[in-house]
Amino acid sequence: MSTLPPGTPAAFKQLLVGRDETIIDPDILIIDAHHHLFVRPAISYMLDDYLADVRAGHRIVASVYVETMAFARPSGPELLRPLGEIEFANGVGAICASGNYGDCRVCAAIVGHADLRLGDRVAELLDRALEIAPDRFRGVRQVAIDDPSDAPFRFVPVRPPRGLMKHPGFRPGFHQLVKRGLTFDAALFHHQLPDLIDLADEFPDATIVLNHCGHAMAMDLDEQGRAEMLRSYRELMFAIGRRANVNCKIGGLGLPFWGFKFEEREDPIGYQELATAWQPYVETAIEAFGADRCMMESDYPPDGRSGGFVPIWNALKHIVRGASPDEKAALFHATAARVYRINLASQ
Repeated sequence: MSTLPPGTPAAFKQLLVGRDETIIDPDILIIDAHHHLFVRPAISYMLDDYLADVRAGHRIVASVYVETMAFARPSGPELLRPLGEIEFANGVGAICASGNYGDCRVCAAIVGHADLRLGDRVAELLDRALEIAPDRFRGVRQVAIDDPSDAPFRFVPVRPPRGLMKHPGFRPGFHQLVKRGLTFDAALFHHQLPDLIDLADEFPDATIVLNHCGHAMAMDLDEQGRAEMLRSYRELMFAIGRRANVNCKIGGLGLPFWGFKFEEREDPIGYQELATAWQPYVETAIEAFGADRCMMESDYPPDGRSGGFVPIWNALKHIVRGASPDEKAALFHATAARVYRINLASQ
């Protein structure tokens, strides 16, 4: 096991765990459908850190950068401040496309931030983003997680606005996305899925990507509570899975919201333990959506609270070890390539 950089918080003690694990199916091409780069008081995770993880053994050939409101412009119109993060990610994408940083096209696609509550005004931001990063900007995410409990929000840098998708400006703003052929990454808890179902039905031409297997909110539940949650989760996932305009990212299972409590562990956690805990949710998502509408993600570094980069990908591969070659291709790269328009011809 490698040594964590000085100052790495205890909550991320798993970040470099498992670098010595044998890589499962090392030849499978992977587009990492969801990761972040940022500098925060708790942890810094930038290009060199991500490349070190990529070079640890799994065949990551491209990645999708997803916003965290990092590197926003510090001044100027509030509407346009998210352009700073898009400019940053586009720069990373450009230098990685040069080949000077290896074979992985980091930030081959970019999902930026936009406040869709601004309604039609968001059109200016989207058009500017398309001008700045015409080859990589693919859509936006606006985190909408909401819960009666305050417990999950101690793990969130900025608490999202409540009732986001019911705000009167949201649908006009969403319409601006759809008319430009841009994607919407949906980050919400499983009990909010009815709101996303309504949105998908109202905008059948939209391309919606459900983040993190639908984010089951299971913190502080006892065994009976978890069983009831899983029943509700499965019902809602199959309901949203019937919407053909919704795709699903498989990952984010290392976040504390799931209630596995791996982030509290002091000992190294290997892929088999992760796979055992995650399997019911991964299998539910794939069964609900089908492999051709699912894509695997590392959600790094946030998932580093629960597992190292190598074990996380090993766990995902282990769970789907019985899938056909075509299903594995869809799960690990083809769906992400289609949804985010990433050309893998050069790989």
